[in-house]
Amino acid sequence: MTRIVQIVPFIGAGTGVAGVAWHLEEEFRALGATVERFTFDSARRRRMLPWPRNTVLARIRGGWRMIWFSTVGTRRAKRFLAERPDAISICHNNVVAGDVYVNHGVLLASMRARGRSPWRIYRNPVHLFIYLRDRIRYRGHAHRVAVCLSEGDADDLRATYGPIGPRIEVIPNGVDLERFRPPTPEERSAARAEFGLGDEERVGVFVGHEFSRKGLSFAIRGLATAPSTLLMVIGGNDDIIAESHAEAIEHGVGDRVLFLGPRSNLPHLLSACDYFVFPSAYEANALVVLEALAAGLPVIATPVGFAPEIVRDGVNGYLVERDPEAVGERMEELATLDDEAFAALSRGARASAEPYGWREVARRYLALAEQLLAERGSAPADRATG
Repeated sequence: MTRIVQIVPFIGAGTGVAGVAWHLEEEFRALGATVERFTFDSARRRRMLPWPRNTVLARIRGGWRMIWFSTVGTRRAKRFLAERPDAISICHNNVVAGDVYVNHGVLLASMRARGRSPWRIYRNPVHLFIYLRDRIRYRGHAHRVAVCLSEGDADDLRATYGPIGPRIEVIPNGVDLERFRPPTPEERSAARAEFGLGDEERVGVFVGHEFSRKGLSFAIRGLATAPSTLLMVIGGNDDIIAESHAEAIEHGVGDRVLFLGPRSNLPHLLSACDYFVFPSAYEANALVVLEALAAGLPVIATPVGFAPEIVRDGVNGYLVERDPEAVGERMEELATLDDEAFAALSRGARASAEPYGWREVARRYLALAEQLLAERGSAPADRATG
């Protein structure tokens, strides 16, 4: 029986890195593996009390936590792994230890994609720490394999750090195919009724907490050339929602944008919508693209992260330039398609997501773990603890 240790700051159902590790943990167990976790609380040996969100103190605390888990947490994780020599370890953030490191994003690649000079990294001590830590991670031999979530992510990794010490494998994130699925007619009607939407209206949806990087502005300005559609916006905080609402009013589309703020019932909200728009500047994977496709929503996305590997023009959506007019043209095209053509795109969206259920993704990780175990058996030392 394969034994897996996942190293991750936090783990739990939901989105982000914590959600990825949680889904993998569930599927590893379902496939018969023994699974343990090493988290921030494990390293501290006690649970941390929650702090207020959206405050300067919370940001300071987040930076301190990351640095502590990267340094002290690394030492303690190595001791934890040394006591489990038969396990394959999968690290998801911060700690510089483990057989496999899952790269959930490259800081400098994200900065370049947003037009920011890499030299700005020196203005932020936390960013500088992340860069130096990951240079040690990728140029050395702390890990045996670096898993990238897309081919583009692997290219960004090589372009940023040069020769990579661990070998690179590409395994995309998965999607919960039961939670994210096309709605029944009754579910769709109920969801749309909450927002006073009729069957004849076409509604696009944007999901993301970082409006700037994920390109909400391009979708809002695109509405000027897409008069037949509405836009629902999920995520953000009070400050950036206010800025984006002002931008929508400035461009004369304020009455066609609905800001919902952060929501936890994403599948239900997607049931009210017709397509997904995501003009992001940078993504390592963009799990929300897979979630939208699984829900039967055609996707309009920029060719970043996993999108160019799964979105096919006219089959399940469209790839576009990060330009308001280009985004708006595709939004209008989807808004004015006849029902039969739109239904074909919706079926194509769901079909394209089905090979990426979490069970199949977990199988790929377990196959990699078995390969690493076989390689370890021919080596005298356990490199997972090095």
